[in-house]
Amino acid sequence: MEALPQLINSFNDLFPLDEHEQEKVRLYFTERKVKRRSFILQEDEVCRHFNFVVQGCFKMYAVDSQGKEHNIQFAIENDWITELSSFYSEKPGHVYIEAIEPSVILQIKHDDLIKLYVDHHKIDHNFRVIIERKYIELQNRVLQSISSTAEQRYHNFITESPKLANRLPNTQIASYLGITPEFLSKIRKGIIRKN
Repeated sequence: MEALPQLINSFNDLFPLDEHEQEKVRLYFTERKVKRRSFILQEDEVCRHFNFVVQGCFKMYAVDSQGKEHNIQFAIENDWITELSSFYSEKPGHVYIEAIEPSVILQIKHDDLIKLYVDHHKIDHNFRVIIERKYIELQNRVLQSISSTAEQRYHNFITESPKLANRLPNTQIASYLGITPEFLSKIRKGIIRKN
């Protein structure tokens, strides 16, 4: 599987895996190609996989009672995306995970990941760091949403995620920031005028 070295390298940036641990990763992860606008999870489904993005871009979002999408997270190459609550509780979730671009992911099933946690402490440590980073990212996002202006949130987004900012359409960024695309355009025009 040609995508696996990318995953192994991402682990090696945290807690390097020995040959035996790498072999177990090869055994349990499955490569999947995902077409643009295809889902790897839909609302009310149980999230069965932890997903590593090899190539492409995904968004995680919820839909409100008026049918409006609210982007929660994006993931591009060398990032992870999964609905953690559903994955660990094995109960239906409340979000969608959709490919924004044609993508390739590596997936591991819940029971296989738990087995790796128990049998291989370095793999457990790697995933602990991955989940802790996602939790910190979410905390920072919540803090920004309750204490920052839309302009500040946009500035933080383009500063912290420049690769994403260049790949995503305005509608997706606006949904993530909790503003309308029209207001995002005003913010961008204001930044251009200042510069």
